[in-house]
Amino acid sequence: MPIELNSSADVAVAPRRGRPGYDRETLLSVCVDVFNRHGYDATSMGTLSKHLGISKSAIYHHVESKEAILEQALDRALDALEAVFERVLAGGSGPVNKLEQILDGSVHVLVDQMPYVTLLLRLRGNSEVELAALQRRRTLTRTVEELVRQAQEEGELRTDISGRSAPRLMLGMVNSIVDWYQPERSGAVDQLADTVVKMVFSGLRA
Repeated sequence: MPIELNSSADVAVAPRRGRPGYDRETLLSVCVDVFNRHGYDATSMGTLSKHLGISKSAIYHHVESKEAILEQALDRALDALEAVFERVLAGGSGPVNKLEQILDGSVHVLVDQMPYVTLLLRLRGNSEVELAALQRRRTLTRTVEELVRQAQEEGELRTDISGRSAPRLMLGMVNSIVDWYQPERSGAVDQLADTVVKMVFSGLRA
């Protein structure tokens, strides 16, 4: 039986005692929504209890701590992004083609996993879990930096641009999507990803 939530996202319901009547996936989704709206640091287990409509002990039936919920959510976003990078890097195409595929795949992950990616992008590094997630993000950024460097050395990208700034601007464009994208107003994700790739590389190609 799914969890019963109040129709208003910002109005909590009274905690309900007893065995939780929903699965871990539902709990994770609701908690991530609360983290994104109120801030992870400002959200207590009591806050989650009110929004879920269950007791804190019922939450602990599924997870051991608030930080464990955060870790699961961040893994959801990072695992999906890393899978895109691994798939692209395993291919035999050149660096520019790999960059295009990474941007395309990253847009699709962001839209598909938007609440989880949004949470990832708002991290402040205030815990070991957050620091570990930020390190995984930095590894992805360095991969993009290396592909840009290779593309410049091979004459596929302009050399009069910063090989350090360009990757961050590319990823920054993708990351900004969480602030405004609405499927019903912004078009299909395939069109969105294609637009990002064309805008980036029309100005970068040698």
